[in-house]
Amino acid sequence: MTEGSTSADEGRRDFLRTSVVLGGLGASMGTLTSAQLVQAQGMPPGMVPGTRNHYYIPATDKTVHWGYFSKSLKPLAEVNSGDFVTVETLTHHANDDAERMVKGDPGAESVFYWDRQRKGVDRRGAGPMRPTLFGRGAGEGLGVHVCTGPVAVRGAEPGDVLEVRIIDVRPRPCANPAYRGKSFGSNAAAWWGFHYKELLTDPKPREVITIYEIDSSGEQNWARGVYNFRWMPQTDPSGVVHKIIDYPGVPVDHGTVQKRDGVLKNVRIPIRPHFGVMGLAPSEADIVDSIPPNYVGGNIDNWRIGKGATMYYPVAVPGALFSVGDPHAAQGDSELGGTAIECSLTGTFQLNLRKKNALAGTALAGLNYPLLETQDEWVLHGFSYANYLAELGADAQSKIYEKSSVDLAMKDAFRKMRRFLMTTRGLSEDEAISLMSVAVDFGITQVVDGNWGVHAVIRKHIFAGA
Repeated sequence: MTEGSTSADEGRRDFLRTSVVLGGLGASMGTLTSAQLVQAQGMPPGMVPGTRNHYYIPATDKTVHWGYFSKSLKPLAEVNSGDFVTVETLTHHANDDAERMVKGDPGAESVFYWDRQRKGVDRRGAGPMRPTLFGRGAGEGLGVHVCTGPVAVRGAEPGDVLEVRIIDVRPRPCANPAYRGKSFGSNAAAWWGFHYKELLTDPKPREVITIYEIDSSGEQNWARGVYNFRWMPQTDPSGVVHKIIDYPGVPVDHGTVQKRDGVLKNVRIPIRPHFGVMGLAPSEADIVDSIPPNYVGGNIDNWRIGKGATMYYPVAVPGALFSVGDPHAAQGDSELGGTAIECSLTGTFQLNLRKKNALAGTALAGLNYPLLETQDEWVLHGFSYANYLAELGADAQSKIYEKSSVDLAMKDAFRKMRRFLMTTRGLSEDEAISLMSVAVDFGITQVVDGNWGVHAVIRKHIFAGA
């Protein structure tokens, strides 16, 4: 590697040292509630008592933005480069089984509250506040993910790169005493899934919800299916009927559905806790649908974005405005049915600002897409449109759903990997193309998020002879 390799090695060593220190801090935090953490007298917003560089952001109706990114959102906290942030995230599918994923949890209850008079979080999506398009509700569900944030990074400017180190990821325990020690998640085989028009058995079409159980202690590294049910028309508290899953957070009346218990009997799903949505605010529009991923991250849906990984994002707006959501317990490449095991998680991150004038000669120079680093690999993310907000014009947020293809995403991933190898390894174009054909793995990240994704994986050890 070039100069950037030495810096990366030093950074990994720093990362390991920091993790040890943070582990002790995490243990001391275990006795504090979210409210105590954010209400400490005389502390900056979100600052953890007894620290100078660790913030805690709970998930409540006051700290989440549902279904969109925005450069106009007021930051919940402003941190320095190198600071740590622990962020609670909630799955937008929690109301598929409120008894297991909402009941007794003050943060979740505040976010998902909905009666005839009000919703805890009204805007759900990037659409109009008055539901004049489809009548679904504020935001129209044009964007579905519950995102916590944003967090501003002091001194971040367009052209810089934000390095996000994922220190820890933990399941959010169920607050209902009936399910103590467990966490739960929902998988929706939904109308936007790749499978939907390829069903073999009746009824066709159909949407099916499967509820999974996870051990919240982390001692059991697999999930099991609990039951499933077919989506039936649901009337929300505002009186709108949802024949399909078209608006996030609609409470499911379990008296209207028929459960099938004991599904996936004797099947253990390895859990890979990660964040489907993590990234920065884009500059091209004020309110941006959370579903299609883009050059500053967002809904990438790559299961590798979990504990121990590092993400690098190009900064597009002052402060960077980092948000995270769409927590998953497990997901396969492609997310074929439309969702993962959607399970609320809490993550701890270290945010490091890489200034533009210090990037020359490193792998981050000129970075214009979300880049993933693990201990053993570099993972580059290609999309059908690298920056659909700029490429598709004024109607980009609707056109992207019509124009995506795996072919386009594969071409983008190829181009990014070619440039990566030529600029960071000094390879000729012919060398880079040969290496890609024999040593780079291209995989389908997802085919359900509007802007489809292909990731390219190159293992670091193949350069061990340098």
